[in-house]
Amino acid sequence: MRCVVVEEPKKVRLAERELSPLAPGFARIRVKAAAICATDLEVVDGNIAANYPLTPGHEWAGIVAEVADEAYADWVGKRVTGSNDVSCGVCEACRSGNWRYCPQFEEIGFKRHGAYAEYIDVPAYGLVELPADLPFTHAALAEPLGVALGTWEKLAPQYGKTCTVFGAGSIGLCCLAVAKAMGMRRIVVVDLNPERLEVARELGAHLTVDPAREDLFAVMKKYHPEGTDYIIEATGAESCISAALKLCRKGGYVALAGYGRGKTMSIRMDDIHINNLHVVGAGNNWNQHQKAIRMMAEGAVDMTPLVSETLDLSEFQKGLDDARARPGRFIKALFTFDEVGQ
Repeated sequence: MRCVVVEEPKKVRLAERELSPLAPGFARIRVKAAAICATDLEVVDGNIAANYPLTPGHEWAGIVAEVADEAYADWVGKRVTGSNDVSCGVCEACRSGNWRYCPQFEEIGFKRHGAYAEYIDVPAYGLVELPADLPFTHAALAEPLGVALGTWEKLAPQYGKTCTVFGAGSIGLCCLAVAKAMGMRRIVVVDLNPERLEVARELGAHLTVDPAREDLFAVMKKYHPEGTDYIIEATGAESCISAALKLCRKGGYVALAGYGRGKTMSIRMDDIHINNLHVVGAGNNWNQHQKAIRMMAEGAVDMTPLVSETLDLSEFQKGLDDARARPGRFIKALFTFDEVGQ
């Protein structure tokens, strides 16, 4: 089969690879759409621990071609997406549903071959069936939408509260879409890219702010005069984290959903301590695919603005370059494999 392979950091090529025997408990998926994530770029660059040579890709949708166990035979032929989490299933963490705390945890696309390929092997227990009318390109984005759902769950949100999202990349925009669906009010999105802020407005942001063009603190003082109830920081940038802590209302909530790339950062501790802020890490969000697909199917969120371009696997370098440069309104590039909407 055709696949993209990162031989070692910064060395990527299109290759042919023989399909290996399907392991017990797994399903083989004929990939129909696979999205490029910013963390895939970290795999390409060698900034995230990975098992090289590796085929990246953890945002996918496709059709079940084969299963290893008779118990999952009914899945063959179904349109699906699903979890990338491979765990033992018997330890205390797994039994409590905290798969990613399993001592044997491995994630597809990082430790195991991922979805930049014609086929991907995934745990059958994590499969989620797709509605017949949901495009594969949208279903492949269940993973980032699931990240947003997991982030919001950590905040225990209440209907009708105010919300600010730092970052109009795919995670920030998914957090915005979920906030809108949950009934948050006076939603603000902060980003330096005016064209991505346009996408944020299409997805329901009530106000967008480019801090390079406006005084963020002056604008927020007028729009959320008592501070923001819930803030999601989805950039991983020190300046944005610092601003989020200052803009949150007393007793409010801040979720750190951005990837910090291993950097050590400085924050003003009193912004948290004196104001009794609830600050939570939101870097591990699992088992949300079913909820994400349900939200798409019911029309609670529309993933159309996030699909920036579709590419053949042979165009992998363009996809990686665009994901790195993020020109204009660019949010997501996806590899597609014939009859994408079927």
